[in-house]
Amino acid sequence: MSHRIGERRSRGFWPLAVVFALFVVFLYGPMITIFVLSFQGPEGGLTFPLRGVSLHWFHKLAEGLGTVDIGAAFRRSMLLGAVVMLFTVVLSVLAGLAFRKKLKGGNALFFITIASLIMPSIIVSLGIGLQFRLLDSGIKGALTALDATSTLENYGTALGLLTSALGAHLTWTLPFGLLIMFAVFNRFNPAYEEAARDLGATPWQSFLHVVLPLIGPSVVGIGMFGFTLSWDEIARTSQAIGDVNTLPLELQGLTSTVTTPAIYALGTVTTVVSFAVMAIALGSAALLRRRSARRG
Repeated sequence: MSHRIGERRSRGFWPLAVVFALFVVFLYGPMITIFVLSFQGPEGGLTFPLRGVSLHWFHKLAEGLGTVDIGAAFRRSMLLGAVVMLFTVVLSVLAGLAFRKKLKGGNALFFITIASLIMPSIIVSLGIGLQFRLLDSGIKGALTALDATSTLENYGTALGLLTSALGAHLTWTLPFGLLIMFAVFNRFNPAYEEAARDLGATPWQSFLHVVLPLIGPSVVGIGMFGFTLSWDEIARTSQAIGDVNTLPLELQGLTSTVTTPAIYALGTVTTVVSFAVMAIALGSAALLRRRSARRG
């Protein structure tokens, strides 16, 4: 049987297989290398050969890396990722529902929304940071005019995790969510909603009990995109975060100061979180599909 399968393969199969294998190694090789080196013993270094196998550098990571509070940065990134995920899901679904009807100026709004995908991330970050600094100047000027001395002294900046950084991340995640929802509703059969209305369902009941279960797997996928894109983002965060740093920014800064496999342990932890979110999202989407199939 294997001999027959081999005869059916064209001459170009093996060259293409080699190219594909090299691509996979190029794509996942660095990540696997970091995984392996993060489990070294106390005498381990930043390069091969591997010196022992242990969880030593993960314990060192838990103790902290110098003056950097890894735990606080981790919590900030988790919070920001969760909020970005929520906003991305809600706004994408609402926009998808709105664009099912022809909107005046809808095409212009669509192109403005996805324009951030083609703009350099650092430029977007700089622009948002500048906007919030101008907002700071306006607020301080207003407080000065109102003679609110105590409020002015306590006022810091509008730049922050859930203000400017949130906006910067949404310029990256929302276009992906919108494109997914447009594709979903483009092939959505409105007959299901018409049947629900014929049975006396209100628009809200029709959405909650008919539309949402059908688009549920796609909504879960949007949530996964929202969190993972936010979790790993550096460029759009760098100029818009304010006085604190997210975990990717701390990791970027540590690459020039930390010379032990602890930096690899941190990279492993962040990657595992991303894979865990993807696994939860894929599992949830599969569960929703099964429930939808049973109802069907």
